Amino acid sequence: MPEQIDLNLLRVFDALLQDASVTSAAERLHLSIPATSRALGRLRRAMNDPILVRAGRGMAPTPFALRTAPRVRSLLEQAAALISADREFDIAKLKRTFTIRINDGIAVTLVTAAVEATAAVAPGVTLRFVTEGNESIEALRDGSVDLDIGAGDDAAPDIRTAALYRERMVGIVRGDSPLGRNSVPTLAELCEHPHVSSSRRGRARGPLDDALEAEGLQRQVAAVVPTSAVAALLVASSGYVGLVPQRLAEQYGKALGLRWFPIPAELPEVEVRLLWHARLDADPVQRWLRDTIRQALEVTSDTTEPGDGGVSG
Repeated sequence: MPEQIDLNLLRVFDALLQDASVTSAAERLHLSIPATSRALGRLRRAMNDPILVRAGRGMAPTPFALRTAPRVRSLLEQAAALISADREFDIAKLKRTFTIRINDGIAVTLVTAAVEATAAVAPGVTLRFVTEGNESIEALRDGSVDLDIGAGDDAAPDIRTAALYRERMVGIVRGDSPLGRNSVPTLAELCEHPHVSSSRRGRARGPLDDALEAEGLQRQVAAVVPTSAVAALLVASSGYVGLVPQRLAEQYGKALGLRWFPIPAELPEVEVRLLWHARLDADPVQRWLRDTIRQALEVTSDTTEPGDGGVSG
């Protein structure tokens, strides 16, 4: 008779796939190592698959396990929502890992606030941030991602969304640059200096180029880097001009020795949104997480005047 699978076994499967280690999974589940090993044996018999195999000094999940993991995570979340619906929960005793997919330009300004706000009331919670890479909403549907924070097109009917804030791009230069020292530079002045462009897809052209072209101008893009954070670091050590989210410039400009200024063109603003799957609407723990992130963002949402966070000439 095939081995029966219950929720406890599925929790072991989920922990094993997260940690790729029997020892780490045992610690996560507060089980002994022998008990976790026995559970792995039961999973292997029930699923007719090795689940984890030796890979050098560690262990690696099988293709079947990788395909199955998101569905198991989704089942566990639905079971937790069913059990916890309409019940009080002690957030201070919560032990859980949430996976949040986030854009790099947003991550550098939001992650610290989110982690600190979460840890202050729920020290047993881990926020696991992953880069975008693949923006497919299937990750929200199958439970491999709890929340998605970024900008994009309208989501599907089963995806819930809430606006967090609107972001604009600003120019940054090294503190000793003459550009924009006493006033906002003109588009022509921007074109007198080489630029660094940030694009995960490696694109050198963006909305600024359209605005320049409309004025008969063209900039020289000397480098294309994958993230806004890398662009800021490159500008800090060169004579380049960069475009980054305003929040990034405000928070890290002073530390990096940068000065920032508005771009004298109608560049499109970006709406940053929070996305989650409809099945998580009623889950009180998920609601708490969403509210915590929104409140953390409100605390850090005060803006400064152009030049603040930079250095004066």
